[in-house]
Parts: sequence; C-alpha cells; structure tokens
Amino acid sequence: MKLEQKYRALLDEASKQNIANLESIKLCFQTLSLASLIDHDCAMQLAPHGLTEGRFIVLFLLDASPQGLAPKDIADKAGITRATVTGLLDGLERDELIIRHADHDDRRALKIHLTKQGKQTAKTVFEQHSRWIAQIFGNLTIQERIQLTALLEKVSQNLIHEKEA
Repeated sequence: MKLEQKYRALLDEASKQNIANLESIKLCFQTLSLASLIDHDCAMQLAPHGLTEGRFIVLFLLDASPQGLAPKDIADKAGITRATVTGLLDGLERDELIIRHADHDDRRALKIHLTKQGKQTAKTVFEQHSRWIAQIFGNLTIQERIQLTALLEKVSQNLIHEKEA
C-alpha cells in the first residue's frame, strides 16, 4: 500500500532516528492513508450526483424519516452543528432535493422533507453507495472481515477518546 507523502516523510525520518515501534508507526500511517483513500473515493462517487458526504448524510436521514425532520434533529443525528445543517439544507433546497415546511404542531418550527427528485436521488445514490462499499471489502472473505472488525475494535480501545466514551 502506498502511503501518503506526508506519512512517507514522517516514516523515513522515524527510521533515520531509529525510533522504536517503527512497525506500529507504519501501521498507523497505513490506516490513515487508507482512510484518506476511502474518503477521496467516496467524494468521487458522490460528486456526479452533486453531493458531498454531508449532503449525502442529510439525504439518508431524511429518506429514513418520511415524516420529515427538524434541522435540530438532523444536526443531532448527523453529529454536526446547526450552522452546518443550514448550509447543507440551503444547497439541497437550491438543487430542489428538499423542501422546508412549517411544522404542523409549531408554525415557528421547520420540518425538512425530500422532494420527489430528492427521493429518487437518494434511492439511486444509496444503491450505488452500498455497491461501492461492498466492492471495497469484496476481496476479503467473511472470516477476514470478522477478523478485521475485531482488530479495529481492539486497536480503538487503546485510544484515549474511546476509553472516555
């Protein structure tokens, strides 16, 4: 696996300085490089549909909530700020994928719904995205996937943030 340039530079320097645990450092950089590749590939998959990861997540959440969602609920479910949600909704509304309605119970509040075009885009992109994810791990056996999941869980337990959660 090819490391990102910044990680190759750091690994080369660590090697020159004979830093212990070089294998662990390399493994960390491989993991980070893989995550970056996946993020980049995801962006390439979504771009033809005029979507970013954030916009995709909003579509996904709205598709799962036919009754609509308040912007606050979208922010909470997506783990992003209300300001970020407002920006995402503005773009989705401009592209006619969502519509904002006054809440029936509280006319001051908004409910966000997918438009017909939004529902179709969501359906198309979800299907493509699912196939893309399956393809990423397609050359692993079920046993290898289970093993990889267990190893990732084991490593995550060593992180301070994970211990606090």
